[in-house]
Amino acid sequence: MLLRAHGLSSRPWHRSGGHRGSRWRGSGRGKVGEVEWLNEPPSWEARGEALLVTAGPQTDFWRTTHYGFVRDSGHLCFQSWDGDFVAEVKVTGAYRDQYDQAGLMVRRDERVWLKCGVEFVDGRQHASAVVTREESDWSVAPLTGNPRSLWLRVSRTGPDVEVRYSVDGEHYDLLRLSRLTDAGPLLVGPMCAAPDGAGFAVTFEGFTLGLPDE
Repeated sequence: MLLRAHGLSSRPWHRSGGHRGSRWRGSGRGKVGEVEWLNEPPSWEARGEALLVTAGPQTDFWRTTHYGFVRDSGHLCFQSWDGDFVAEVKVTGAYRDQYDQAGLMVRRDERVWLKCGVEFVDGRQHASAVVTREESDWSVAPLTGNPRSLWLRVSRTGPDVEVRYSVDGEHYDLLRLSRLTDAGPLLVGPMCAAPDGAGFAVTFEGFTLGLPDE
């Protein structure tokens, strides 16, 4: 099956341990479908509006820049979306090892994507965004006091994507504005990875995906 050849799991959302439960759906406006996995993590569970995930060790999304390698093994819980959107989520992670990361991803394919959220670098949390169009382009902003949670808002307008973040869920700062792609549909949803570490636990809460306000 083509989906599995690209690391996609076509199972709908269910509780871990093989027991089927509620599917995790975006609660925003617009076209919201079932959620699927790209590179399903070793452990995960849906609890109401929360998604609890354990990122697998040595997992990452990256292409070429500085390090020379290509990795496409991080975990993405996605919905397919065609057109403009706003996606939001609250992220709370037990970051521990260098480059532990969790947040949101917008993905065309393995060569065109954006990921954003928290990345643990040199013992400190950073608001992080990586834009990839054949090669990855990384930017970070240090987060004061390693906040317990980070809220993310990603907006797409045509080919462009805007990333904002908040430490209180109310006041959002701009992190990145970038051209990504005018192609569609795109895969959108929570992502996490542990490039250098043994894996870590992260909780995503209140994920929404919907049409922008007029």
